[in-house]
Amino acid sequence: MIFSGVSLSMSEQAGFPVESPETNVSVSLPVDDGRQFQMLVQGVTDYAIYLLDPTGHIVSWNPGGERIKGYAANEVLGGHFSMFYTEEDAANGEPARALQTAVREGKYEKEGWRLRKDGTRFWASVVIDPIQEHGRLIGFAKVTRDISERRVAQEALAEAQRALMQSQKAEAISQLTYGLAHDFNNLLTVITNSLDRIAACGGDAQKIAQSVTIAQRASDRGALLTRQLLAFSRGELIRSTAQNINELIQGSESLFRRACDAPVAIRFDLDSHLPNVAIDRSQFEAAVLNLVINARDALPQGGDIVVTTRLLSAKSGEERVSLTVEDNGTGMTEEVIAKAFDPFFTTKEVGKGSGLGLSQVYGVVTQSGGTVSIKSTPGEGTAVTMTLPVLEDGEQRVAAPRPTKILMVDDDSNILDTVVDALRDLDYSMVTAMNGKEALERLANDAGIDILFSDVVMPGGLSGIELARQAHALRPDLKILLASGYSESWLEDMPGYCEFIPKPYRLNDLKPKLTRE
Repeated sequence: MIFSGVSLSMSEQAGFPVESPETNVSVSLPVDDGRQFQMLVQGVTDYAIYLLDPTGHIVSWNPGGERIKGYAANEVLGGHFSMFYTEEDAANGEPARALQTAVREGKYEKEGWRLRKDGTRFWASVVIDPIQEHGRLIGFAKVTRDISERRVAQEALAEAQRALMQSQKAEAISQLTYGLAHDFNNLLTVITNSLDRIAACGGDAQKIAQSVTIAQRASDRGALLTRQLLAFSRGELIRSTAQNINELIQGSESLFRRACDAPVAIRFDLDSHLPNVAIDRSQFEAAVLNLVINARDALPQGGDIVVTTRLLSAKSGEERVSLTVEDNGTGMTEEVIAKAFDPFFTTKEVGKGSGLGLSQVYGVVTQSGGTVSIKSTPGEGTAVTMTLPVLEDGEQRVAAPRPTKILMVDDDSNILDTVVDALRDLDYSMVTAMNGKEALERLANDAGIDILFSDVVMPGGLSGIELARQAHALRPDLKILLASGYSESWLEDMPGYCEFIPKPYRLNDLKPKLTRE
């Protein structure tokens, strides 16, 4: 509390002296200012305003102190101000700590329980200001206000908010349960009918392949929902290890593609020079899948999804890795963006979303020391960006030895999915492409690819052999395997730096050739 225009001195001056009978300390004020100050302090009854000597003994008292605390002036003058503290606070040294804080920081300000003369407690707002003269501490100005009514009102409000939150939580859980029941019923319907179709199609390979793809997509969605529920209900622990997010994305690329319907095109634009980050592998893959599914659902008429990774550098020199999933779909309003990360919040129809997707993304990224942001314009699309801190050089070395990375190229999605899944089970890192042009883009953007494994006959004007030539020109050290149902003698123009794999091939025959040497 600052008393403007007031000069306080421990020596006698003409004016209005305030004296402590026990300490024989006097605080004097100039006559005019002193009278004004006395009138001000004595006229205030809502605040206890009084002075302390440097040791905390009371040297003045006002009617506000008597009204709030119940003591007359002759009962407190000369006493130590700790008499107003609860027994617990006094024993813990809170009074001395308050004075020390006021001297050290220029002010002490806090709320807490204080005692009245009759022993009852009240909730007080307390301010203590040190009083200096010529650089020497001569005492303290102390102001106390009874704010018990405000505290009661705050507690009542907090209780009402807790009751409202419990009500909202119950309603949210009800909505979640209802939505999940619809979700799982829909997924089971898809899987059951796909199995029935496979059983009834009489060996029609095309119908079997279509049904398997549809069932796999439903199964992937069910697994993701289960993972979201486990993470939400148990607060699933994040087990972070050193990971390269490009490799994680490429390793799950077939899963991301399978999640997208036919009119939706997904493309990957990956920065080839990304350092490691600390992330939980399975949680991160689930987070990216959540974003891809959300982007797909925002494209009911079809459109494009782009998954981008970048290395970001701040002015401070700190580096971070970012991953963005962007679509050109329906977009979001500012009101929706503000609630997007809330658990259970969803703008999708019942049975189309649990409301846990973006909250799972937010949870895994923030627990890994990163951030998540959304940029969106209604009618133009949405971009969700995750950023993660880069591991220090010493931390980079804790990563496991890098697995052999294979770029597999085949226009037959059934072969691609089957072989990629089998090789991934053997701990190979897999990247896929459906044609030669796409494969060259992968090679140009990913220096970590060790082996190119391509079919020879492919659509799009770029055969496997021509792809091999361009790939070799781009990366002379790249190991290249070419597979074909034609015999090797038919492929007279096959370059000598390529190894031939006859179709059909078995995994055990393929494995010896999948080495980096």
